[in-house]
Amino acid sequence: MFFEQMHPTWQLWLSPYRSLLEEIEAKVLAEKALVPPTHQVMRAFQDDPKRIKVVLLGQDPYPTPGDAVGLAFAIDKDKPVPRSLSNIAKELYSDVGVIPLVGKYLDLKNWSQQGVLLLNRSLTTRVNEIGAHSKIGWDGFTLEALKALASHQNFVLMAWGSPAKKFGESIVLHSRVVMIESAHPSPLSASRGFFGSKPFSRTNQALQSLGLDHIDWSC
Repeated sequence: MFFEQMHPTWQLWLSPYRSLLEEIEAKVLAEKALVPPTHQVMRAFQDDPKRIKVVLLGQDPYPTPGDAVGLAFAIDKDKPVPRSLSNIAKELYSDVGVIPLVGKYLDLKNWSQQGVLLLNRSLTTRVNEIGAHSKIGWDGFTLEALKALASHQNFVLMAWGSPAKKFGESIVLHSRVVMIESAHPSPLSASRGFFGSKPFSRTNQALQSLGLDHIDWSC
């Protein structure tokens, strides 16, 4: 099911890892309380990867029921804004002057439509449990996905937090991928290096160095 939910190009690139995905799927579907819903688990892989020029790397889905939508950091507009997303909104305004249209809510679909892949390293977790599926194989699958992407095209990797940085280092070593590092926007670390890091303007500068169009970060 999960493999078939991906864009045909992703299916082609990741065909050697289909069995890995199927193993993960079996573990995930055995869960009774899962986020996001099964039809949204592979949402980040449903668009054409040839359009991707930025990867915003997250950790795992929001654990609160109804929050996770299959795209890293994104939520539906009728949900309370998680603090990480609120901090992203603050830095977005400080860095490039973007003010969210509705309060602190950010409609990240605009970013996706411009080629920003909103990818969590783990695509699922249990309800109300952060990182519950961090050791069932997702990291291996998403790492291979980014390696496949890097083998076909240049892109900018936005790595927020030391785990994301470590994850990205093995990708950057073997490609022309540019990694933009910042602290994570979570309440525990935003004031320790996320605020003031200017990740959005730095990403656009990196895109320019790669000969790629900038991102309009408006939401």
